[in-house]
Amino acid sequence: MIVAPAIDLKGGRCVQLVGGRPGDERVSLPDAVAVAERWWHVGFRTLHLVDLDAALGTGDNLALMREVLGATPAATQVGGGIRDDQKVDVLLEAGADRVVVGTRALDDPEWLAALAARHPGRVIVAADTRDGMVLRKGWTERSSLSVADFLQRLEGLPLAGVLATDVGREGRLEGIDRDAVAYTLRSSPHPVWVSGGVTTEDELAWLDGQGAAGAVLGMALYTGALKPDHLAERWGAGGGESFDDDEQVGDDT
Repeated sequence: MIVAPAIDLKGGRCVQLVGGRPGDERVSLPDAVAVAERWWHVGFRTLHLVDLDAALGTGDNLALMREVLGATPAATQVGGGIRDDQKVDVLLEAGADRVVVGTRALDDPEWLAALAARHPGRVIVAADTRDGMVLRKGWTERSSLSVADFLQRLEGLPLAGVLATDVGREGRLEGIDRDAVAYTLRSSPHPVWVSGGVTTEDELAWLDGQGAAGAVLGMALYTGALKPDHLAERWGAGGGESFDDDEQVGDDT
């Protein structure tokens, strides 16, 4: 299993939201490039980038995304508002290894199939859920599909994987819903990355044992609930320096 720090971009900053709600930022850091560089030096060899403004339809952070992608040699997966072929091409040309698509993948299965065929092994489908139902448009709208039904639609596509995010638990440091995660892992025909609520190393060990391909960590890393150097050594595909006490990632107002 691989652990990847989340670098969520909003208004040119690196942020962490509580419950996926754009008005509820607990972490806000001014230099996203520096954050990416620090996670790389700690030892994380995969980074997960999300353009929240693009996901929410309030703008984009494409120029900053390019900078972050070029800042380290890390493997990168990029999501947020990716709803057409041109955006996919731009991000892959900018250095992203994989792209994460959500809303249009849900709304337009034919487009998703064509995209996966064009870029086999480089497309991850986001299954953002709340209470077991799939969400769309930056987690602001609830669809009529359960996560299991949505995952069944994906069978046979040459995807890199599925990113399963429990949006209701995101940023709350309350832990994962193990029953729901286990159900998703059993239901998916593709490797599953888990996000939303991961809070303890025990949960990561459980995910590893259950066969999760990866875990995306946000609030737990940025607030120090989880110790990054130890996690990087075990699941980051490399060890390195840890954050100094005076460089701890956290609120910056």
